[in-house]
Amino acid sequence: MQTYKKFLLAAAATLVFSANAMAAEKLRMGIEAAYPPFNNKDASGQVVGFDKDIGDALCAKMKVECEVVTSDWDGIIPALNAKKFDFLISSLSITDERKQAVDFTDPYYSNKQQFIAPKNVDFKTDRASLKGKTIGTQRATQAATWLDDNGGMDGEFKVNLYDGQENAYLDLTSGRLDAILADKYANYDWLKSDAGKNYEFKGDPVNDSDKVGIAVRKGDNELRNKLNAALKEIVADGTYKKINDKYFPFSIY
Repeated sequence: MQTYKKFLLAAAATLVFSANAMAAEKLRMGIEAAYPPFNNKDASGQVVGFDKDIGDALCAKMKVECEVVTSDWDGIIPALNAKKFDFLISSLSITDERKQAVDFTDPYYSNKQQFIAPKNVDFKTDRASLKGKTIGTQRATQAATWLDDNGGMDGEFKVNLYDGQENAYLDLTSGRLDAILADKYANYDWLKSDAGKNYEFKGDPVNDSDKVGIAVRKGDNELRNKLNAALKEIVADGTYKKINDKYFPFSIY
């Protein structure tokens, strides 16, 4: 009888330990929170946006509690590797250079870069036509790389780099920029605003094969596999589409 009681106590202790361990499990997701509609802060200071909603949906599928940790864009990958958060879901393009520093999940959306400029300006986007212009873009992005590779590095046109996309838009509307090159869907959102109503897309996207993934620390295959499995689930059960439709009238998957 005494042995049976000890067994019951041990079993109960194991259950309590397991429950506490599950309750204690928490993941931190890194987000810039300055790139609407993908990530930004609302009037109350809460982080919102497509990235945040997708991150929350993935955490729900993984049955873990998640909290947001914000980081400036320039230091967002070093912050991940310094363990300030566990995964990075902040519209980060999958590139060979970044793969040397982090591991990526499967893409959770597809991206493009495209110019915007004033509607009343005949703005052409070929290299020769860009000569002498001043183009704005966010630093450490695919758009910044494209500008460098297509004349900016050679001084054919001036490239103004910004820590955040909002500052680039401010300089465009104040006339300090001829155009902006940025992610099409971020530009799409801004063009719908009052500030962007006098601007439009110019030319075709300069890059239409950009894939965006969630970053984890190198070698964290367990978390990467869990995120990939959760991503498949939210796509299959319609959760992804509901989030997509909240922000865009077309699929970006």
